[in-house]
Amino acid sequence: MALIKSISGIRGTIGGRSGDGLTPLDVVKFTAAFGQWLRQRNPDRQAVVIGRDGRLSGDMVSKLVAATLQGLGLNVIDLRLSTTPTVELAVPGEGAAGGIIITASHNPIQWNALKLLNENGEFISEQDGADVLAIAEAESFDFAEVRKLGQYRADTNWLQKHIDSILALPLVDREAIVARNFRIVVDAVNSTGGLAVPMLLEALGVEQVTKLHCEPTGQFAHNPEPLPENLRDIIKEMTKGSADLGIVVDPDVDRLALICEDGSPFGEEYTLVSVADYILKSRTNQGEPAGNTVSNMSSTVALRDVTRKYGGQHFASAVGEVNVVTMMKAENAVIGGEGNGGIIYPELHYGRDALVGIALFLSHLAKSGKSASMLRRTYPNYYISKNKIELTPDINVDAVLDRIQAKYARNPINTIDGVKIEFDKEWVHLRKSNTEPIIRIYSESDTLATADHLARKIISDIREVIAEKR
Repeated sequence: MALIKSISGIRGTIGGRSGDGLTPLDVVKFTAAFGQWLRQRNPDRQAVVIGRDGRLSGDMVSKLVAATLQGLGLNVIDLRLSTTPTVELAVPGEGAAGGIIITASHNPIQWNALKLLNENGEFISEQDGADVLAIAEAESFDFAEVRKLGQYRADTNWLQKHIDSILALPLVDREAIVARNFRIVVDAVNSTGGLAVPMLLEALGVEQVTKLHCEPTGQFAHNPEPLPENLRDIIKEMTKGSADLGIVVDPDVDRLALICEDGSPFGEEYTLVSVADYILKSRTNQGEPAGNTVSNMSSTVALRDVTRKYGGQHFASAVGEVNVVTMMKAENAVIGGEGNGGIIYPELHYGRDALVGIALFLSHLAKSGKSASMLRRTYPNYYISKNKIELTPDINVDAVLDRIQAKYARNPINTIDGVKIEFDKEWVHLRKSNTEPIIRIYSESDTLATADHLARKIISDIREVIAEKR
């Protein structure tokens, strides 16, 4: 069992003992702490928006969250089965004090989480998170008396409002999409993307849609992280040659992976690269400055290359959506996100949004006149090797990273977020995950063999350090 409290929210496995997993007691405790914090931060705002993905524990956790917020005197607007970006849009749309998204994103079926949003529909900051945790630790909750309990209202219209907002964006070209008459396969891992993505495609005028795993039962048909090794079903479908594009989203629809018409992965790192290319190109064609871009330190340098091509500047932030958003605001970025398929388009909202990513990518693909595989070949070719090491409670991660940093002290090193080591044409980034008890080891080079070799070398170094510590 595991319970992780981080910048990404309160995340844990369902069941077990309180404090060791995300039990009902833990759900109530941390929801109460967040509700108390919201009342202190926004005393004039009484509403909180909640929504959930399709996972099995979602209904149970959602009911606990709603009742706890009502117990604090807060009014609950429940979007029910929804997506992370939809809840993010609904918070400011409803003038709410904040929001809670009940999802463990790409984590397996036994996990769930509380993702916490401020009044702007953006993830709360690290300091705000620390304040919420302090309230939880002290259990300094002030529940409402019976005549002041909060109200509950279900509102399932926000997904359509989200889609309408996407179609209203100037760079979403529905006419071009309709003219291409795309044939699209969708894999939504039996979560809420099975509702949202087909709705969006229909609104965009896509008439030929094949659905794989689109029933939001929570019975994930495969590992929900949208990596090529988990996408055999849609890749097999695409190799039949009867579709133009495969679309894959994670359970809460904030990550987007694409499959080319020949069954080859477009590459989740290149979701952001291609959408950024479209936006920067469109801006320059309209006589505007291209603008700046932001991605995190674990993302491909291909975005940097594309940004520079149009005369913009690229900036790298610490990993985590809130860190990317903070830097995007500071550098006035026109597009940003993370290499895991997360698109953040400020013209809509400051949050990773697979739905807006789909609409922008399809507009780009339609107007390019190319197939998906041809479009992919127009971008700089880099390969990222993504690896991880499972952690046990006795491992001091900071000490391990310090040792690795010392070992490679002669190389350029960035310690803003873990340890990033640069080599001649490669880099490797080591960091403790915010969402799982693991160390992530990402490496990039212009060949996959070199990236894999570098990752294996660093993993060997880490294991040596761990063995010495024991």
